[in-house]
Amino acid sequence: MVADAIGVEHDKFGGRPRIVSLVPSITELLFALGLGAHVVGRTPFCIHPKKQVGEIPCVGGTKTLNTGKIMAVAPTHILLNIDENKQNLYEKLAETKSRIIVTHPTKVEDNLELYDLLAYVFSCERNAETLKAQLISRLKKLRRQSESHPSLSVLYLIWKKPWMTISKDTYIASMLSLINMRTLCVDSDSRYPSISDSVFAKLKPNVCMLSSEPFPFKQKHIEEVNNILPSSQKTILVNGEMLSWYGNRAIAGLDYLENLASRISEVNN
Repeated sequence: MVADAIGVEHDKFGGRPRIVSLVPSITELLFALGLGAHVVGRTPFCIHPKKQVGEIPCVGGTKTLNTGKIMAVAPTHILLNIDENKQNLYEKLAETKSRIIVTHPTKVEDNLELYDLLAYVFSCERNAETLKAQLISRLKKLRRQSESHPSLSVLYLIWKKPWMTISKDTYIASMLSLINMRTLCVDSDSRYPSISDSVFAKLKPNVCMLSSEPFPFKQKHIEEVNNILPSSQKTILVNGEMLSWYGNRAIAGLDYLENLASRISEVNN
């Protein structure tokens, strides 16, 4: 048996699974593990791989799921995430006969356990080992290169009205730390705290990053942010999928980080 993120142990499944994934990055991971044919439900935010997911029924958003639609596809397994899905949804689904697997990667290395978890339950160990080897190789390379990168503070914005950022214990912060980017601490117990304009104006990050998701920041927002932050700071757009999606996307995310570090270096010179 193998345990998920909340300590629930899962047996190896012997039949033909019917999987509902309520986490976009895990939906993509299931396809990378060769399990795409077994995915019978998803959210509208599960958009990768683009060609294949279009044929899978949507069962509602990550926070506004339709349990009736979920049960209609008769899943054997439902995959959740602590950050993306609400506790009351878990409690409701736990009352069904479906097996609930909860995930919660908070650092890049957690993807290795995630690969192992799904590989064990769904017997796709060979594909998982391939992903593990790729992740480990890229992680070692990036860590060697990061030794030459300066330590910089970063304000990572994920939303506006209100402005929202990330805490230091998030997966995104862990990713950024790999290139010596230190997430600015905002006084809050929330993992994704909001920031008032007055507090925002007092922050002095070396770099401000505007994520492409969940709020779709665009070029026009750079000027808006620069009007609040001191003019000496640098503001750039970043690909939120590459920095916040785990699973197999983390492998490409490490390559993206390498390019991002070079980009920031050019901006600051």
